Amino acid sequence: MRFPRPDLTSMRLGKQKTTSVVGLDIEAGSIAATEVASNGVSAVKSSAIEPLDPGTFHEGEVLDPDRLAGALKDLFAKHKLGKRVRLGVGNQRVVVRTVRLPAIEDPKEMEAAVRFQAQEQMPMPLDQAVLEHQVVGGVAAEEGKAPQVDVIVVAARRDMVSSFLEPLRRAGLEPVGVDLSAFAMIRALAEEGNGAAEATPDRPAAAVLYCSVGDVTNLAVARGRSCLFTRVSHVGLEPISGALAGSLGLSAEHATQWLSHVGLELAPEELEGDPETVVQVRRALEEGVGELLDEMRLSLDYYGAQEAALPVERIVLCGPGSAIPGLAARMEAGLGLPIAVSRPAALEGFDANAAARLTLPYGLALES
Repeated sequence: MRFPRPDLTSMRLGKQKTTSVVGLDIEAGSIAATEVASNGVSAVKSSAIEPLDPGTFHEGEVLDPDRLAGALKDLFAKHKLGKRVRLGVGNQRVVVRTVRLPAIEDPKEMEAAVRFQAQEQMPMPLDQAVLEHQVVGGVAAEEGKAPQVDVIVVAARRDMVSSFLEPLRRAGLEPVGVDLSAFAMIRALAEEGNGAAEATPDRPAAAVLYCSVGDVTNLAVARGRSCLFTRVSHVGLEPISGALAGSLGLSAEHATQWLSHVGLELAPEELEGDPETVVQVRRALEEGVGELLDEMRLSLDYYGAQEAALPVERIVLCGPGSAIPGLAARMEAGLGLPIAVSRPAALEGFDANAAARLTLPYGLALES
């Protein structure tokens, strides 16, 4: 499921002959790009991670399009990346809902039914939105009842999508698709042995919660590669590193490096560095993780209350936060679900921090 350029009437882009695509993920502190060449097998052709100036991007949205265009132009020229780009978005102006509808075979009738339901479910005028849907499950016909299907519906504000595409085009790039970062996360990791166990007569169907901890946190519940629920939370690394940068007089990049150095694994006295700084970083990290756990509990409760919800059996962790020592263990203890840190096999040659940052752009570059 992908959003196209907002000036196209069709929601889907036609397949291109060129097989090399750059997945592009923008965060508050950095830009990450992974170029993937596909010829039956997907392989990483090149990649890049570069810092992004403060004030350019915040909470999943573009603040300074001129600065972003310049940063993108420099990154693609420096690393000699291809120009065809699939961009990831994840912010509060993208709304995802799962609705249950009668099983309708005619695509046009299904689209009309989805649009009718979306008018009730989506908190935005549909004439100002890009709308997409996909069937992700259903309920078989029972005596006296017609079969039903579960449909995930995504709506994004057109002006928000345009705010991303304008800097890309000014940087000389060709956007061939816009996708939810959560969907890219699932694509990148669902085939790495992370899926839920197959349902059996003695074991009901279950789902997996994918969690990417970056400047914001992307959450997605999925069965196989089908996304059943997704949510973006502003509780991520940006507020933690931002608070540290202000209190310690550091750059945002330096504050983020301190988070990775201190982590949650070793006692503060076992770590190198100024003792007061180490203690302050540990305190900020513990407070931030506590807020993240609260957000995840709320999201799991909200998802679990939906009619079509499947039980979540475990969590797959990725993103820059997953490289912080001890984070996965702390989350596992706090949520009571097994947690595994995962990286795509195609990124095995990269160090842990780079692979964590490149996971989302890798998933964006893959064919859905």
